[in-house]
Amino acid sequence: MKILENKVVLITGTAGGLGRVAALTFAREGAKVVGSDINVEANNETVELVRSAGGEMTGIAPIDLTDHEQARKLVEEAALAYGGLDVVYNNAAIQKFGPMPDFSIEDWRRTIAGELDIPFFVSKYAWPHLVKRGGGVILNVASISGMIAGDIPPMVGHAAAKGGVIAMTRQLALEGARHGIRAVAISPGPFLTPASDRDLGDNQEARDAVTKKTLLKRFGQPEELVELAVFLASERAAYITGVNYAVDGGATAW
Repeated sequence: MKILENKVVLITGTAGGLGRVAALTFAREGAKVVGSDINVEANNETVELVRSAGGEMTGIAPIDLTDHEQARKLVEEAALAYGGLDVVYNNAAIQKFGPMPDFSIEDWRRTIAGELDIPFFVSKYAWPHLVKRGGGVILNVASISGMIAGDIPPMVGHAAAKGGVIAMTRQLALEGARHGIRAVAISPGPFLTPASDRDLGDNQEARDAVTKKTLLKRFGQPEELVELAVFLASERAAYITGVNYAVDGGATAW
């Protein structure tokens, strides 16, 4: 039996990168996936990929999750799609990078909204549905930048927001335990995604500096993160809550 058979999973940010791989992987394990993004065309492509692979997925787009009313609408539509919610995978994020003191107030606020508000809004509105279900799982994608400082790229806003995600996850775990809700954070290190390719461009020196901090001297592949997420969402991880897992090729080990 597949480990997520008939579980209803809401995944945010499924138009590409880690979110697209998550949709494919969760569906492979039997989940009924509801995926959302602000990018309609790319999100529809993910839906078709999942269905072509034999999985079940409903797409909801465009959704701007920095708007709490749109986040509420997404959760309500997701719960209606398959009759409830079992897992929330908070993957979507928007961030800006830059050093102090040149990091603008606008970029700061955009990053906090895009990386901290989004998982809070989605979790807030999903909470009653998980309680009604008798429990569930909230998985928050954080970052090792919430655990250690990073030089390339400069990331004061990103570090603050993702540190907040890790702390919020602990609190959700505490408040959720009485309702059967588990909350776990996953903190990626450097991964190869369309976003990382965009940010690093053809700057090989920057790419080398990033991977040099890892013990494995390479970027991670999306599947290497998402397989952990699938396990954490399953009953096999029933005793795991309130913790943060670094998936970083050893970058936080030294």
